[in-house]
Amino acid sequence: MNSLPTDDIHINHPDFRQEVLTVEEAEEMGEAHVATSLDTPLREDAFDLDDSLKIELIEEHFREIMNILGLDLADDSLKGTPKRVAKMFVKEVFSGLNPKNKPKATLFENKYQYNQMLVEKDITVHSYCEHHFVPIMGKAHVAYISSGKVIGLSKLNRIVRYFAKRPQVQERLTMQIADELKKVLQTEDVAVIIDAKHLCVSTRGVHDTDSSTVTSAYFGKFQEEATRQELLRYIGTLNATI
Repeated sequence: MNSLPTDDIHINHPDFRQEVLTVEEAEEMGEAHVATSLDTPLREDAFDLDDSLKIELIEEHFREIMNILGLDLADDSLKGTPKRVAKMFVKEVFSGLNPKNKPKATLFENKYQYNQMLVEKDITVHSYCEHHFVPIMGKAHVAYISSGKVIGLSKLNRIVRYFAKRPQVQERLTMQIADELKKVLQTEDVAVIIDAKHLCVSTRGVHDTDSSTVTSAYFGKFQEEATRQELLRYIGTLNATI
């Protein structure tokens, strides 16, 4: 296969030539669970390439990874894998990197005058650890108290899904969801809890298949003990320390 042309906005871009870490340095940073900011680290030119070109480039480079591993790409089972992986990365598991995929959340007047907390529990979370690019799988529970506006229930799920569909650190994912809910719902009274298993823990390293990681973010009235305990009763974790 002929190499695709390169230019200053992708393969030859200076940001592609990062500092080379030793194996020990890379492992230490991954084990330290480094997260640098609330925002997902993206270059300014992250969306200069359209999705079709990204898929072509990733396909080429993933084919090379498979070649380096010694896999026979002439085999019927493997020859389509580079393209499948490339499409999966761009269109599916990392689709939340692109702002154009951000869900549009329409608010409605709270005509019911419902002034108690609303809880959406057990929202499925499928994300990828940004340190090893292996899955994070679990559940998210989100709650808010209306400030006069309400949102369609499915939009809560879509917001969680959008921020999960990118390389993540669970702490950042929790805060990104909470921050977006505060903006969209126009209220500080928001809570997010995520309980997830990390395959970087269960399938490599310590190989612990039973543990899970819990993160939480409480704002506004949810910082009050009584309100927080009410939320924990609803999601069935009253005795947990969260």
